[in-house]
Amino acid sequence: MSLDDTSDFMNTLELESGFLVDHLMTFDDAAHWLTDRGFCHEDLAPASLAAYGTTEAQALEKVRRVRDALREVADAVAHDRPPADEALAEVNRAIRSRERVELVKEADGVSVGHSHVGDPLDDALARLADPLVHEIQDGRSERVRICANDTCRWVFFDQSRSGRRIWCDMASCGNRAKAARHRARAKEKTTATSDAADASFGPPIALS
Repeated sequence: MSLDDTSDFMNTLELESGFLVDHLMTFDDAAHWLTDRGFCHEDLAPASLAAYGTTEAQALEKVRRVRDALREVADAVAHDRPPADEALAEVNRAIRSRERVELVKEADGVSVGHSHVGDPLDDALARLADPLVHEIQDGRSERVRICANDTCRWVFFDQSRSGRRIWCDMASCGNRAKAARHRARAKEKTTATSDAADASFGPPIALS
């Protein structure tokens, strides 16, 4: 369970050149994303999904629905506004599906195991939601941020010591913003210099 994993999951829907791009276009995309990060240890092939009464299309819809709901809640937290009711209900459904810890009898005693409330996909989505829930629960909701770059808008968790980050990454969005401000100031300076030069020549002379 990682803050970075949760923000990366929300950012699988992102802005590129002003257009929304979804990196989870197929269930294979979603399955690979989840297994590569260790959220699903069981096979998510169609046969295993069918065992839980789920098709690939339904599973992909669930993944996207939870992702979009988490993103809406994060955006609401970052901008001090209430989230949409549907998003809040979706996240609450997701976190109720986390695995249950239970004691398991062993030949030499007892061990601690777990069981799934739903299918492994439900458990994976619950664990992805947990970091956002914990930030809010632990009074760190102000650390949930949306990148100030209007062409980015990534969700990120500000883990800096000062707690004042406004860019998802200083090396990319931060530097682009600094460069844009520099260009704007240079343009203003050039315009002001030109206006001053024009004024020094006085009003135009009317030619008869």
